[in-house]
Amino acid sequence: MTAMVAIVGAEAGAAPTGASLAWTSADPIVVRARGWVGDGRFADAEALLKAEAQAADSEAARARREMLEIIRRIRREYSLTPEDLLARVKRSLPDVTLDDLTRWREAGQVRFRMIDGQLRYFRREPSHMFRFCPEAIERLEARSPGSSPAARSKKVQGNLIAHLEQIVAAAGKADGPEVLPIRHRVTFKLTVSPNRPGAKAGSLVRCWLPFPQEYRQQKDVKLIRTSPAKHILAPSAVDSSPMRGAPQRTVYLEQRIQDPAKPVVFEEEFEYTSYAYYPALKASDARALPADFDRTYLAERPPHIAFTPEIKAAVREVVGAEQNPLEKVRKIYHYLDAKVQWCPEEEYPIIPSFCTKAFTTGQGDCGVQSILFVTMCRLAGVPARWQSGFETKPWGWNMHDWSEVYIEPWGWLPVDMSYGLQPSEKPEIREFYIGHQDSYRLIVNLDYGTPFIPAKEDLRSEPADLQRGEVEIDGRNLYFDEWDYEISFDWQPGETGK
Repeated sequence: MTAMVAIVGAEAGAAPTGASLAWTSADPIVVRARGWVGDGRFADAEALLKAEAQAADSEAARARREMLEIIRRIRREYSLTPEDLLARVKRSLPDVTLDDLTRWREAGQVRFRMIDGQLRYFRREPSHMFRFCPEAIERLEARSPGSSPAARSKKVQGNLIAHLEQIVAAAGKADGPEVLPIRHRVTFKLTVSPNRPGAKAGSLVRCWLPFPQEYRQQKDVKLIRTSPAKHILAPSAVDSSPMRGAPQRTVYLEQRIQDPAKPVVFEEEFEYTSYAYYPALKASDARALPADFDRTYLAERPPHIAFTPEIKAAVREVVGAEQNPLEKVRKIYHYLDAKVQWCPEEEYPIIPSFCTKAFTTGQGDCGVQSILFVTMCRLAGVPARWQSGFETKPWGWNMHDWSEVYIEPWGWLPVDMSYGLQPSEKPEIREFYIGHQDSYRLIVNLDYGTPFIPAKEDLRSEPADLQRGEVEIDGRNLYFDEWDYEISFDWQPGETGK
């Protein structure tokens, strides 16, 4: 179970929290409702929030509405009854029983919540179970060898290792750190389901689709087409203090509904070139930060980057007396690689704090792990920040989050925490993702939770990240269960793809 811990956000004027007001508001009604949700009293929390929805100033009223929406999203994430989960697991393990599920749940190997006295399992189960339950994994492998997530991962690991070895070899012959360019052509389609509540003929549907940044090893970005053709392309981010442009870059599209019974479709097609990034890193070359370096990237940013006493103590223990910034990063990376395991994660808006979730449970997906890494680096005096988009490997693409650290004389260096230490005896391969990047990336975000262009006012489906897009009808946000997306990649080696 995920603890219902909320960390109140920073003062007005600070960096965006990337979280709903449900987790950052100090409004007493929201605080009480948060506590009841943590205790499993969802119906009581909903009744309180509905009764008090308008009896407050505008910000408190919004926080109460958002808390109601967060409760709805939690219910969706934990919607499987024991019988539902049993039916799912039987597809892989026909002889599984409810007693098995109970035993595994009590051992902490299956994700669940108690909601109003009813047991509800995580809707992505049994994916978590088949990663963390030894008995279930053993039975799955006995029935179907090579079918467990860990076994499937090993099958594609060789492709990645071969790619990393190509990068290291190419970097040894190159004049700079950018090598092995891959030209990507991407088609992205978002489809809003028909008959959305409140939708009518003439309703305005607004859509924000992710779009690549012009940033370091990602170059030659070209928008080919959109549908509808009229669009607003947000500017690429400019790395300044504060960051200018659009740190979360989008193509904005809109259209009026003609027939509410028909789906509404938005599309974009674009190209870009992604280089692998492999600077030569030696700890002996690392230097201290200049005195005037922007402290933004060393600061706390609750609730997701929170300097809790427990995380502070861990940083002191891990880093010790080390003063070299590159060695600090390596120590933190090795520590988290051993401490935090990748897991199928909840939707981000229902996680009160990414860093505390990863630290306290020892589990988290790419974004949750990356934010804990960023938090620990900042506490250690190494500037760090978020980056995300997609991993675009032909042998397995997906949404993905990673991070960057700033170390003189190299500047910002990519770090991918969830990729972890690679299974290789060669140190340059084993520690590849500490300061280096592969060729298969789509960089959309250089920060999290920042405003869109044009702005979106309602609570986003994903307040922190941006990968699948965002949609609203007549100002009402449409959550992930009201639309779907498709993305396809075409790859061509070469600097320009021409």
